[in-house]
Amino acid sequence: MSAKISDPITLAEPIQRAGGEAIANVTVRKPDVGTLRGLKLLELLRMDVASHCTLLPRVTTPALLPDEVEALDVSDFTALVTATLSFFMPADELAAIQAAGG
Repeated sequence: MSAKISDPITLAEPIQRAGGEAIANVTVRKPDVGTLRGLKLLELLRMDVASHCTLLPRVTTPALLPDEVEALDVSDFTALVTATLSFFMPADELAAIQAAGG
């Protein structure tokens, strides 16, 4: 069985929350079908920004707020989206890609 939570993703630009809390590391959990409700799989697979702005607050730990997702550095957003999409492939295909250095 594949992992249900990504490795921690270190943000290039940590999120600063009100009250001084800084979020520098985020994990992504594997979405279930209920988590994907209201979203289109094809748009997620195409890395549609609006779709992932809806999904990421549902699957990140600590839970990112929609405004925080929209304010992410592009490289951080891409890293979180890539981690999310890794859950959409079979474990053997993902392992083959990782073994090839991808």
